[in-house]
Amino acid sequence: MTSISFAQEKRDELKVDIVYDLENNYSTTIPESPYFVKEKVLQIYPGEEINVETEIKKDTIFSMKVVKVIEHPDRTINIRFFQDAKDRSKAQMMLVVKNPFKQKLLYDAFIFIPKHNDWSKTSIIPIQPNLVSYEMWPDVIATIALENWRFVN
Repeated sequence: MTSISFAQEKRDELKVDIVYDLENNYSTTIPESPYFVKEKVLQIYPGEEINVETEIKKDTIFSMKVVKVIEHPDRTINIRFFQDAKDRSKAQMMLVVKNPFKQKLLYDAFIFIPKHNDWSKTSIIPIQPNLVSYEMWPDVIATIALENWRFVN
């Protein structure tokens, strides 16, 4: 039986609409664009959930690609970025990352906060093997870039 993986190099046009403050929303339309803005640098927007299939060589993440269907769960990272805004006064951004590996996974994250109109590095906690991490921010984040994916002890 032949197995076909559907890699997605680009996201379709995406409408982002998140709570900005008590009275206003932050809304924008992202045109069709690549998920990876550079090699192994993933950019994700609120409301997206993606699967990143990896190729591992010599205990290193050698390559990454976004796939529609998880065919290799032991080497596919699931990532979801969204805003929890049930209460506008306590809105927060959440990044959920599932580590499918037998090693601890770490990456660097940079967030774009519209209020500052600039990118900022943010701290990330390493993800234990075969577990899920939940990162939360009280800021309104328009997009996040994840890079320097690696295994740590």
